[in-house]
Amino acid sequence: MTRALPTLIAALAAALLLTFAFSRANPFTGMDWFISLLFVMATWAAAWALSWVADILMPGASSRFLVPALFGLGLLASWEAYVQASAIPVVLLPAPSQIIAKFASSVPTLAADFVQTFVRAVIPGWLIGCGSGFLVALLCDKFDFLRRGLLPFGNLVAALPIVGVAPILVMWFGFDWPSKAAMVVVMTFFPMLVNTLAGLNASGHMERDLMKSYASGWLTTLFKLRLPAAMPFIFNALKINSTLAMIGAIVAEFFGTPIVGMGFRMSTEVGRQGLDMVWAEIAVAAITGSIFYGCLAFMERKVTFWHPSYRR
Repeated sequence: MTRALPTLIAALAAALLLTFAFSRANPFTGMDWFISLLFVMATWAAAWALSWVADILMPGASSRFLVPALFGLGLLASWEAYVQASAIPVVLLPAPSQIIAKFASSVPTLAADFVQTFVRAVIPGWLIGCGSGFLVALLCDKFDFLRRGLLPFGNLVAALPIVGVAPILVMWFGFDWPSKAAMVVVMTFFPMLVNTLAGLNASGHMERDLMKSYASGWLTTLFKLRLPAAMPFIFNALKINSTLAMIGAIVAEFFGTPIVGMGFRMSTEVGRQGLDMVWAEIAVAAITGSIFYGCLAFMERKVTFWHPSYRR
């Protein structure tokens, strides 16, 4: 507590001094690159100091939300100050205020892109990819020859470049959302398969021997022991696939789509130098992906409350 106030004052003073120096310089010539670097470091220090003081003054559950909020606001403020002080063209880096203004004026367009990409492509592809990967993992666990045959093939598919697979799927399934959903299925199937197989083998030999001593069959052991033990692995795959699905759908839209969708909007607006709209689409994708991931993390905590990682 005694060190919190001096640290905060020093960090804020450094940020103010460097902001003044930065506003007097052209950050893209000569040694002013060094001033730009110092400016970014000072704003990070100020955001860190604010978060640290909030964590000290408000310990407990409230700091779990206040600290990241203050840190995020500090970074946004430094971004805004950097753009305004250096007069960077909007085609290179728009300020947060410009992105918010574009976001507010383009809500219908952003909503249509969200429905096309997330609702029609990401969600169906994620459900099909994760569901089929889970079911095939159960078959591989029951029949070992499937596991030995599919896992090497899975490593091969995982190494395929998405920019090579996406146009092929567009040619196979058309320019609308089914081709994007197919791309999501390709990207999410094998992470679920591999993680589920690892989770099914996570239960110990003593527990399995105990189930055998009770004359439990494969299905009984699966539902009573092995699937509960595999839940952390399964949810890990679900969370990984939530981000892979969004990336796959957006990238697939670069190679052919109706005149709607996040990937389509990004590619066209880059050609028109509308970087504020591109950043608005990025914000929609980031917020959607974060909410999707957070919902899965919440479900994981409710299902796997017994796991040692949640013990305090």
